[in-house]
Amino acid sequence: MPKYEFPKDFKWGTATASYQIEGAVKQDGRTESIWDRFCQMPGNILRGDTGEVANDHYNRYKEDVALMKELGHTAYRFSVSWSRVLPDGVGKVNEKGLQFYSDLVDELISAGIEPFLTLYHWDLPQVLQDKGGWQNSDCVKWFEEYSKVLFDKLGGRVKYWSTLNEPFCVAFVGNFFGEHAPGIRDLGASILVSYNLMLAHAASVRLFREMKIPGEMGITLNFTPSYPYTDSEEDKLASRYNDGFAVRWFMDAIFNGSFPQDMLDLFKERGITLPDFADIASVAEDIDFLGVNYYHPAWHRYNEHSWPFYADNIRQDIAHTDRDWAIHEETLEKLLIRLKNEYNTPKMYITENGCSYNDAVTEDGEVLDYSRINYLTRHFKAVHRAIEKGVDIRGYMVWSFYDNFEWAFGRYSRFGIVHHDFDTLKRTPKQSAYWMRDVIKNNGLD
Repeated sequence: MPKYEFPKDFKWGTATASYQIEGAVKQDGRTESIWDRFCQMPGNILRGDTGEVANDHYNRYKEDVALMKELGHTAYRFSVSWSRVLPDGVGKVNEKGLQFYSDLVDELISAGIEPFLTLYHWDLPQVLQDKGGWQNSDCVKWFEEYSKVLFDKLGGRVKYWSTLNEPFCVAFVGNFFGEHAPGIRDLGASILVSYNLMLAHAASVRLFREMKIPGEMGITLNFTPSYPYTDSEEDKLASRYNDGFAVRWFMDAIFNGSFPQDMLDLFKERGITLPDFADIASVAEDIDFLGVNYYHPAWHRYNEHSWPFYADNIRQDIAHTDRDWAIHEETLEKLLIRLKNEYNTPKMYITENGCSYNDAVTEDGEVLDYSRINYLTRHFKAVHRAIEKGVDIRGYMVWSFYDNFEWAFGRYSRFGIVHHDFDTLKRTPKQSAYWMRDVIKNNGLD
């Protein structure tokens, strides 16, 4: 037996997102999303890349699923393009677009791979953004209608559903930092977006229950745990504010039906006009699982001039990936234990974890990504330690299946365990893919 053996029926696989891999942005009735629009604005994306072709997964999904099967995967997490299914955001269904996802699900099931479907992974139809997007309270009804279309079509075949992927990025990276679509830089607007996202999530969960869809419903959050750079009270305060922003903001809403009071006080102190949050208690709908996306922690030092969290991010003298993300797997273990202890979380899945290295194919046709194997080994073991300490973790999906359009970093940032040639569209499994196949086969590692 492997030294680090995982629980029976543990799910192993990879994760992707619709805009990052599908391409075919104008094919079969799909309309523009906010990411199509954002990519057309000069300066938004490294080297001017777009997801127009990406991995052409829309036309090559059978090839991709066959490769997943060859590599031993037992689960695959993907998202649906809202504008492919509902070109006007609401109303008439695009049957060709919807059928693509039905065919993909059937292909996965035939290959013995469990589909994990995410309803929303950032690509809002542009037509809805033109109506205010997630700042418009009507978004709750829009999302509920969209959810129903997918529930009707795929309910029963898809057993694992997630409402939203990383609402932190939707709300704050897209509407406060402006680094993601729709590219807005307004903290007040982003807080409103975060509230509406939570209401939309809860509405979708309630609909799932009302329709008696068989299976499990959850949500996927990203976590960047914060630590004080020193033991000073000032650094601890800076760290707490960043933790409230990057961990507690959405966890408190989902599990407690409230936003953290210290964060509300801080935002008011900073002069931000807040929504009344009248329906925030309704967000605390029971979910079946929590999806955990984790890549790295952060260390913060107090700076009274830093807005809005009085904090500077300090780079530690430890190994980093080529995205300059610190490699610190102990933080993942601590995070999982903390989520269980502080929020009494239900079962959890690692829905994203991985690393970016600018891999290249050798003359022999291999991709020797030993740094990725090292990264994943360390994080797999950290999750195993958390399981041994009583955390209920049922699966692990590595980001990502193959190199893809990596948002603002375009085609530069390579997270895949399969190398993707963006010119020829050739897929080449990396050494990490074969290593992971052995981990899956043994349901563990030494």
